[in-house]
Amino acid sequence: MSDTLSTTPSIASSVAPSIAPTHASATEANFALWLVVPVKPFHEAKSRLATALSPALRAELSQRWLTHVLTTAAQWGAQPRDASPGSRLAGIAVISRDPIALTVADALAALPILEDGDDLNSALAQACQVVREEGAEGVLMLPSDLPLLTIEDLDTLYDLALEGEGVIIAPSHDGGTNALLLRPPHAIGFAFGEGSFARHCTMAAAAGLPCHVYQSPTLALDIDHPEDLALAEG
Repeated sequence: MSDTLSTTPSIASSVAPSIAPTHASATEANFALWLVVPVKPFHEAKSRLATALSPALRAELSQRWLTHVLTTAAQWGAQPRDASPGSRLAGIAVISRDPIALTVADALAALPILEDGDDLNSALAQACQVVREEGAEGVLMLPSDLPLLTIEDLDTLYDLALEGEGVIIAPSHDGGTNALLLRPPHAIGFAFGEGSFARHCTMAAAAGLPCHVYQSPTLALDIDHPEDLALAEG
Protein backbone atom coordinates (compact mmCIF):
# COMPACT_ATOMS: atom_id res chain seq x y z
CA MET A 1 0.00 0.00 0.00
CA SER A 2 1.42 3.40 -0.92
CA ASP A 3 2.71 5.85 1.67
CA THR A 4 0.11 8.44 0.68
CA LEU A 5 -2.69 6.09 1.71
CA SER A 6 -1.21 5.57 5.14
CA THR A 7 -1.57 9.26 6.06
CA THR A 8 -4.64 9.95 8.22
CA PRO A 9 -6.80 12.90 7.11
CA SER A 10 -7.26 15.67 9.63
CA ILE A 11 -10.49 14.99 11.56
CA ALA A 12 -11.36 17.45 14.31
CA SER A 13 -14.43 15.60 15.59
CA SER A 14 -16.75 13.17 13.84
CA VAL A 15 -16.45 14.97 10.53
CA ALA A 16 -13.34 16.00 8.64
CA PRO A 17 -12.94 19.64 7.59
CA SER A 18 -14.73 20.63 4.41
CA ILE A 19 -13.01 19.54 1.23
CA ALA A 20 -13.19 21.06 -2.22
CA PRO A 21 -15.91 19.13 -4.07
CA THR A 22 -15.71 18.22 -7.72
CA HIS A 23 -19.47 18.52 -8.09
CA ALA A 24 -21.87 21.45 -8.36
CA SER A 25 -23.68 22.86 -5.34
CA ALA A 26 -26.79 21.20 -3.99
CA THR A 27 -28.99 24.13 -4.98
CA GLU A 28 -28.30 23.47 -8.67
CA ALA A 29 -29.44 19.85 -8.63
CA ASN A 30 -32.97 18.57 -9.31
CA PHE A 31 -32.93 17.63 -5.66
CA ALA A 32 -30.01 17.55 -3.27
CA LEU A 33 -28.91 13.90 -3.42
CA TRP A 34 -26.00 12.72 -1.29
CA LEU A 35 -24.26 9.38 -1.61
CA VAL A 36 -23.23 7.67 1.65
CA VAL A 37 -20.75 4.78 1.57
CA PRO A 38 -20.02 2.91 4.82
CA VAL A 39 -16.64 1.19 4.93
CA LYS A 40 -15.51 -1.52 7.31
CA PRO A 41 -11.82 -1.20 8.27
CA PHE A 42 -9.80 -2.69 5.43
CA HIS A 43 -7.83 -4.98 7.75
CA GLU A 44 -11.11 -6.47 9.07
CA ALA A 45 -12.91 -6.71 5.74
CA LYS A 46 -14.07 -9.84 3.94
CA SER A 47 -13.26 -12.38 6.63
CA ARG A 48 -15.42 -14.92 4.78
CA LEU A 49 -12.83 -14.84 2.00
CA ALA A 50 -10.06 -15.94 4.38
CA THR A 51 -9.87 -19.41 2.84
CA ALA A 52 -9.21 -17.92 -0.58
CA LEU A 53 -7.28 -14.69 0.05
CA SER A 54 -4.58 -13.48 2.42
CA PRO A 55 -5.38 -10.59 4.79
CA ALA A 56 -3.19 -8.25 2.73
CA LEU A 57 -4.97 -9.13 -0.50
CA ARG A 58 -8.40 -8.76 1.11
CA ALA A 59 -7.44 -5.28 2.30
CA GLU A 60 -6.08 -4.38 -1.13
CA LEU A 61 -9.24 -5.53 -2.90
CA SER A 62 -11.46 -3.73 -0.40
CA GLN A 63 -9.63 -0.49 -1.13
CA ARG A 64 -9.85 -1.10 -4.87
CA TRP A 65 -13.60 -1.71 -4.73
CA LEU A 66 -14.16 1.42 -2.63
CA THR A 67 -12.19 3.45 -5.16
CA HIS A 68 -14.34 2.03 -7.97
CA VAL A 69 -17.58 2.99 -6.21
CA LEU A 70 -16.39 6.51 -5.43
CA THR A 71 -14.93 7.25 -8.86
CA THR A 72 -17.96 5.83 -10.68
CA ALA A 73 -20.30 7.90 -8.53
CA ALA A 74 -18.22 11.05 -8.97
CA GLN A 75 -18.11 10.61 -12.74
CA TRP A 76 -21.86 10.06 -12.87
CA GLY A 77 -22.67 12.85 -10.43
CA ALA A 78 -20.70 15.48 -12.31
CA GLN A 79 -22.70 14.98 -15.50
CA PRO A 80 -25.44 17.54 -16.26
CA ARG A 81 -28.98 16.22 -15.96
CA ASP A 82 -30.64 16.73 -19.38
CA ALA A 83 -31.21 20.47 -19.83
CA SER A 84 -31.02 21.24 -16.11
CA PRO A 85 -28.04 23.23 -14.82
CA GLY A 86 -25.56 21.69 -12.43
CA SER A 87 -24.78 18.12 -11.45
CA ARG A 88 -26.94 15.27 -10.20
CA LEU A 89 -25.02 14.62 -7.00
CA ALA A 90 -24.79 17.19 -4.24
CA GLY A 91 -22.07 15.32 -2.36
CA ILE A 92 -20.41 12.03 -1.44
CA ALA A 93 -19.68 10.96 2.14
CA VAL A 94 -17.68 8.00 3.43
CA ILE A 95 -18.11 6.85 7.02
CA SER A 96 -15.57 4.51 8.59
CA ARG A 97 -13.45 3.74 11.64
CA ASP A 98 -10.49 3.14 9.33
CA PRO A 99 -8.12 6.12 8.85
CA ILE A 100 -6.90 4.62 5.58
CA ALA A 101 -10.45 4.46 4.19
CA LEU A 102 -11.00 8.06 5.26
CA THR A 103 -7.77 9.06 3.53
CA VAL A 104 -8.97 7.41 0.32
CA ALA A 105 -12.25 9.31 0.64
CA ASP A 106 -10.46 12.60 1.19
CA ALA A 107 -8.17 12.02 -1.80
CA LEU A 108 -11.21 11.42 -4.01
CA ALA A 109 -13.00 14.59 -2.86
CA ALA A 110 -15.53 12.81 -0.68
CA LEU A 111 -16.45 13.93 2.83
CA PRO A 112 -14.77 11.63 5.41
CA ILE A 113 -16.82 10.96 8.54
CA LEU A 114 -15.24 9.24 11.52
CA GLU A 115 -17.64 6.53 12.68
CA ASP A 116 -18.65 6.73 16.35
CA GLY A 117 -19.29 3.01 16.88
CA ASP A 118 -18.97 -0.28 15.02
CA ASP A 119 -22.53 -1.04 13.87
CA LEU A 120 -23.53 -0.58 10.22
CA ASN A 121 -27.05 0.73 10.82
CA SER A 122 -25.86 3.15 13.50
CA ALA A 123 -23.10 4.36 11.18
CA LEU A 124 -25.62 5.06 8.42
CA ALA A 125 -27.85 6.98 10.82
CA GLN A 126 -24.82 9.02 11.90
CA ALA A 127 -23.80 9.77 8.31
CA CYS A 128 -27.35 10.69 7.32
CA GLN A 129 -27.53 13.20 10.13
CA VAL A 130 -24.31 14.79 8.87
CA VAL A 131 -25.48 15.06 5.25
CA ARG A 132 -28.92 16.32 6.28
CA GLU A 133 -27.12 19.16 8.02
CA GLU A 134 -25.35 19.74 4.70
CA GLY A 135 -28.74 20.14 3.01
CA ALA A 136 -29.43 16.64 1.70
CA GLU A 137 -32.98 16.12 0.42
CA GLY A 138 -32.31 12.52 -0.53
CA VAL A 139 -29.68 9.95 0.42
CA LEU A 140 -28.36 6.98 -1.54
CA MET A 141 -26.62 4.26 0.47
CA LEU A 142 -24.22 1.98 -1.40
CA PRO A 143 -21.84 -0.60 0.06
CA SER A 144 -18.18 -0.21 -0.79
CA ASP A 145 -17.83 -3.64 -2.41
CA LEU A 146 -19.70 -3.23 -5.71
CA PRO A 147 -17.07 -4.10 -8.34
CA LEU A 148 -19.61 -4.09 -11.18
CA LEU A 149 -21.39 -0.81 -10.32
CA THR A 150 -22.15 1.18 -13.48
CA ILE A 151 -23.21 4.69 -14.39
CA GLU A 152 -26.36 3.15 -15.87
CA ASP A 153 -27.24 1.76 -12.42
CA LEU A 154 -26.98 5.23 -10.92
CA ASP A 155 -29.00 6.70 -13.78
CA THR A 156 -31.87 4.33 -13.09
CA LEU A 157 -31.86 4.89 -9.33
CA TYR A 158 -31.86 8.65 -9.86
CA ASP A 159 -34.66 8.55 -12.44
CA LEU A 160 -36.83 6.58 -10.01
CA ALA A 161 -36.10 9.12 -7.26
CA LEU A 162 -37.19 11.99 -9.50
CA GLU A 163 -40.75 10.67 -9.27
CA GLY A 164 -40.99 12.14 -5.75
CA GLU A 165 -40.79 11.02 -2.15
CA GLY A 166 -40.31 7.33 -1.57
CA VAL A 167 -37.89 4.44 -1.24
CA ILE A 168 -35.84 2.80 -4.00
CA ILE A 169 -34.17 -0.54 -3.27
CA ALA A 170 -31.78 -2.66 -5.32
CA PRO A 171 -31.55 -6.14 -3.77
CA SER A 172 -28.39 -8.19 -3.55
CA HIS A 173 -28.29 -11.69 -5.01
CA ASP A 174 -28.71 -13.21 -1.53
CA GLY A 175 -31.65 -11.14 -0.26
CA GLY A 176 -29.74 -8.21 1.16
CA THR A 177 -29.84 -4.55 0.13
CA ASN A 178 -27.14 -3.25 -2.22
CA ALA A 179 -28.67 0.18 -2.85
CA LEU A 180 -31.12 2.10 -0.72
CA LEU A 181 -32.26 5.54 -1.86
CA LEU A 182 -34.42 7.51 0.55
CA ARG A 183 -36.25 10.69 -0.35
CA PRO A 184 -36.37 12.36 2.12
CA PRO A 185 -33.33 11.02 4.00
CA HIS A 186 -35.41 10.08 7.05
CA ALA A 187 -38.09 8.26 5.01
CA ILE A 188 -37.42 4.99 6.86
CA GLY A 189 -34.83 3.65 9.26
CA PHE A 190 -31.99 1.30 8.40
CA ALA A 191 -32.26 -2.47 8.77
CA PHE A 192 -29.20 -3.75 6.94
CA GLY A 193 -28.10 -7.31 7.55
CA GLU A 194 -29.24 -10.73 6.38
CA GLY A 195 -32.66 -10.50 4.71
CA SER A 196 -32.65 -6.69 4.74
CA PHE A 197 -34.32 -6.34 1.32
CA ALA A 198 -37.63 -7.69 2.66
CA ARG A 199 -37.33 -5.63 5.86
CA HIS A 200 -36.74 -2.39 3.97
CA CYS A 201 -39.73 -3.10 1.70
CA THR A 202 -41.91 -3.74 4.74
CA MET A 203 -40.72 -0.55 6.42
CA ALA A 204 -41.54 1.50 3.31
CA ALA A 205 -45.05 0.03 3.21
CA ALA A 206 -45.54 0.74 6.92
CA ALA A 207 -44.51 4.36 6.32
CA GLY A 208 -47.02 4.65 3.48
CA LEU A 209 -44.32 5.47 0.97
CA PRO A 210 -43.94 4.26 -2.63
CA CYS A 211 -41.28 1.56 -2.89
CA HIS A 212 -39.55 0.93 -6.19
CA VAL A 213 -37.44 -2.19 -6.64
CA TYR A 214 -34.57 -2.00 -9.12
CA GLN A 215 -33.33 -5.41 -10.23
CA SER A 216 -29.80 -5.08 -11.57
CA PRO A 217 -27.27 -7.89 -12.11
CA THR A 218 -24.41 -5.43 -11.68
CA LEU A 219 -25.76 -3.96 -8.45
CA ALA A 220 -26.80 -7.37 -7.12
CA LEU A 221 -23.22 -8.59 -6.84
CA ASP A 222 -21.31 -7.74 -3.70
CA ILE A 223 -18.32 -9.73 -2.57
CA ASP A 224 -18.97 -12.01 0.40
CA HIS A 225 -17.90 -15.47 -0.78
CA PRO A 226 -15.13 -16.92 -2.99
CA GLU A 227 -17.64 -17.66 -5.75
CA ASP A 228 -18.52 -13.95 -5.83
CA LEU A 229 -14.92 -13.20 -6.77
CA ALA A 230 -15.21 -15.44 -9.80
CA LEU A 231 -18.39 -13.65 -10.90
CA ALA A 232 -16.76 -10.26 -10.48
CA GLU A 233 -13.73 -11.27 -12.54
CA GLY A 234 -15.77 -13.08 -15.19
